[in-house]
Amino acid sequence: MAQVLEFKLPDLGEGLTEAEIVRWLVEVGDVVAIDQPVVEVETAKAMVEVPCPYGGVVTARFGEEGTELPVGAPLITVAVGERPASGADDTASEGSGNVLVGYGTSEAPARRRRVRQERPVSGGSATAVTTREGEPPASVNGQAGGSGTDDGPVPVISPLVRRLARQNGLDLRELTGSGPDGLILRADVEYALRAAGQGATAAEPQPRVPQAPSPALASRSSAPAAPGEIRTPLKGIRGAVADKLARSRREIPDATCWVDADATELMRARATMNAAGGPKISLLALLARICTAALARFPELNSTVDAEAREVVRFDHVHLGFAAQTDRGLVVPVVRDAHARDAESLTAEFARLTEAGRTGTLTPGELTGGTFTLNNYGVFGVDGSTPIINHPEAAMLGVGRIVPKPWVHEGELAVRQVVQLSLTFDHRVCDGGVAGGFLRYVADCVEQPAVLLRTL
Repeated sequence: MAQVLEFKLPDLGEGLTEAEIVRWLVEVGDVVAIDQPVVEVETAKAMVEVPCPYGGVVTARFGEEGTELPVGAPLITVAVGERPASGADDTASEGSGNVLVGYGTSEAPARRRRVRQERPVSGGSATAVTTREGEPPASVNGQAGGSGTDDGPVPVISPLVRRLARQNGLDLRELTGSGPDGLILRADVEYALRAAGQGATAAEPQPRVPQAPSPALASRSSAPAAPGEIRTPLKGIRGAVADKLARSRREIPDATCWVDADATELMRARATMNAAGGPKISLLALLARICTAALARFPELNSTVDAEAREVVRFDHVHLGFAAQTDRGLVVPVVRDAHARDAESLTAEFARLTEAGRTGTLTPGELTGGTFTLNNYGVFGVDGSTPIINHPEAAMLGVGRIVPKPWVHEGELAVRQVVQLSLTFDHRVCDGGVAGGFLRYVADCVEQPAVLLRTL
């Protein structure tokens, strides 16, 4: 007799509390393989295909497209060991062996031999993987056939973590998780890949900053619209932005300072660089290069505050976030190790992440882990702003539009390209002297790009 297992919506972003069903990828009665994507959801951070840890026949789906579900709510039920209606294949299968925290997979029915559902491999062909009890799954085309184990469950919080490990042939049993109770996080997998020389863009584990949980969906209610009112639910990206901005204002004692700078020489330097041939260098990349140089001089601003421990956590790397407006709302992609990149590399990475933001294909890993944010609101045609810090970071640099203005240059009144720079900072990590020194150094580099040569 088939065993019916329930697959619940996992935490897809190590802290996300809900997701909206965008598109079902399976129907009731379909046969699914272990770790096959069954639904596409939109979280507050990205569009994600969710793989199911069971193989068998789908017996139920929960939620229509457009429905928002909390983490832990049922997604589908799967009959493990059930024969499909067509009778074409034996679909007896197993759980992936990896625990989705709070709603882990169950053991498969005892049997001498188990047949894993046929699944596509490179080239579009399908291969059936057969194992005996007590033996690990065989590999397919040199890649690990699964990240699970018959030796016991592996504590993994997200199917994205399991997929990342599986794609890189990493055995999760060899890892020690940095999360609560040994929980294996995405950063643990990326760190292991980097140590093995496989993860060029992997992020090292960062100090975990406690985050307040969002209100449960069950406590939310929609009030009826009064005449003349239009009510729009704060959910998805818009809801996440609202929660994060409110939390930043609530928890961070921020202050803002600003200065006008003559950007004429910076614009000339960029024009000269682009006239020399090769890939074009963006203005944002030059500003990012200036930011990383300034953070090297004023590292207090490249930090976060662990309020629970009453400690300032300073980073020795710069993962630079940048604000990007998309049709789906405001997103802040993160350029990893921006301090180690030149202007050409920064330009390429900004372009890649911006396009991914527009198409909704940014991954949770590309939207988290920032240590400092650069906000170019000048693209909206405004001169200045008082940015809200991207919690849990400690500072954000805002850049207004660059426009011709009267300016005293070398003792003469002239028309110069002028930009307003503003820095919002967490007053707990530094005082005004540090913030002012950082902003003045940025302005000096904008006015005289040669200043950067001292730190290159």
